Amino acid sequence: MTSPVSPLPIPLSFEFYPPKTDDQRVQFDRTVRKLKAHAPQFMSVTFGAGGSTLSHTPETVQRLRSDHGVVGVPHLTCVGGSREEIRSLLKLYRALGCDRIVALRGDLPSGMARTGDLRHASELVQLIRDEHGDQFKIEVAAYPETHPQADDAHVDLRHFKAKVEAGADGAITQYFYNPDAYFRFVADVRRLGVGIPIVPGIMPIANFSQLRRFSEACGAEIPRWMAQRMRAFGDDVDSVRELAADVVAQLCQRLIDGGAPGLHFYTLNLARPIQAVLQRLT
Repeated sequence: MTSPVSPLPIPLSFEFYPPKTDDQRVQFDRTVRKLKAHAPQFMSVTFGAGGSTLSHTPETVQRLRSDHGVVGVPHLTCVGGSREEIRSLLKLYRALGCDRIVALRGDLPSGMARTGDLRHASELVQLIRDEHGDQFKIEVAAYPETHPQADDAHVDLRHFKAKVEAGADGAITQYFYNPDAYFRFVADVRRLGVGIPIVPGIMPIANFSQLRRFSEACGAEIPRWMAQRMRAFGDDVDSVRELAADVVAQLCQRLIDGGAPGLHFYTLNLARPIQAVLQRLT
């Protein structure tokens, strides 16, 4: 399956969560159709650890490929899974024709006591390489503002380097709104001898209150000036949307101008906030 060419000077990709209800599937299909028009290199699908949710990611990857004709890329995490469960999923993805994996440690869901056989993303990357060679292009996570559970920034950089040494081909970052954090992170890992592409993750702003909750949980910093401007608009939804699109588009333009190798958008299965940003860039 070949990818169309992005109208922007760098590749785009979009991340979705797997729909679980009929209404969610309708929303998912509608969003995919709209964002497909922007010629993404691929669309990735997040992974829910444990229980019946295991099947939703493969189903959604297959749906992207068969129903929409786009490259579907599964996320795979260590958390809550045994080596055999991970092996089975890798065999399934290979059978589905996948040639790219997003390999993550993952977060332990509330109430789940078992961490799984693998504790770190570097171990997952190594398992994929040991058992499938170069069959999969492996993307890993990067944290320009430091992983919230890292002991310090230096330890976090060493963990990132370990994932690369295990066989990662590229990285996608946690979202951020300070482009200097991204450029500094890239410069730091380059000094460590890491040469893989590091694609910035972009979170368009659909709901500022929701964004604040996400950011507190994942350690992404919301600049004070941005939060103050958002609050100043109060219930003026249209003005908030305009400011949000302007801010994120300016961030993307700064990243493009600075040499970022691509843009990876966290969609939350919504098209409108992303389209508003992309319209400002083309």
